[in-house]
Amino acid sequence: MFRAFLSLTRPANLVTAIADVLAGMAIAGYFLTSAPDPAPVGWLCLATLGLYGGGVVFNDVFDAELDAVERPERAIPSGLVSKSAATGLGAALLGLGIVTAFLANQTAGLIAVGIAVASLVYDRFGKHHTLLGPLNMGLCRGLNLLLGVSIFPEQLGPWAWVGLVPVAYIAAITMISRGEVHGGKSGTMRAAGLLYALVIGCVAALAQQRGQLGTALPFLLLFGYYIFPPLWRAVRNPIGPNIGMAVRAGVLSLIVMNAAWVAAFASFPLAMLVFCLLPLSRLLAKVFAVT
Repeated sequence: MFRAFLSLTRPANLVTAIADVLAGMAIAGYFLTSAPDPAPVGWLCLATLGLYGGGVVFNDVFDAELDAVERPERAIPSGLVSKSAATGLGAALLGLGIVTAFLANQTAGLIAVGIAVASLVYDRFGKHHTLLGPLNMGLCRGLNLLLGVSIFPEQLGPWAWVGLVPVAYIAAITMISRGEVHGGKSGTMRAAGLLYALVIGCVAALAQQRGQLGTALPFLLLFGYYIFPPLWRAVRNPIGPNIGMAVRAGVLSLIVMNAAWVAAFASFPLAMLVFCLLPLSRLLAKVFAVT
């Protein structure tokens, strides 16, 4: 029973959410301070676990009827977890995320509220819209990056625009994920590839601006290595399994992108620590669903 509840939260994805927040902290300059306070780090990491976990639980709650047809093995349609119990879990996780973010600071708390609202809007309405759905999902990730930046609230203004980078990246993944069950279109995969390239170019440009391109480049090359080959296979043959692999690679590779952010704004050793979250996420992905 515990495993069924845990599966609703997409454990492998939760690790990527922590990487988002750590990248945001690096962008804010937190890891360059002489004696950083560890308490806000803990609160914000716990906050993102609650917010992301709650959001994906509600995704399964709202999709219970559809999953009964397309994915009957999932926890709710299979009967392992009741819809009411899943609703309670999702609400508790979102509440945990908001409360712990406020314990970090008020700005973080308000961003957490925005993430919770954006995720619920996506789960209930956004996913059904061709254009707004991907943007809505991307907004959740963009705000999650800014949740990390908010560890220093005064840095949120100067760096708020970087939240657009994960918006573009996650929008691309969301676009292609719609063909995961019944197949998709090569044109959609190619558009996603252009967005991927734009994201890599943006992070590289920022790293160059900060004199850290050499530090960030290994992670950007790895990022491209992980995301483009499965996407190309989906372009050549856009059937459900190929698209599913491309989506899985895109989600898990968020950790590599976040390591590149840390390399651009902090140091190579800290970036390696973030990168080391990837094996954990991949291990969890073998046990629990990613999409």
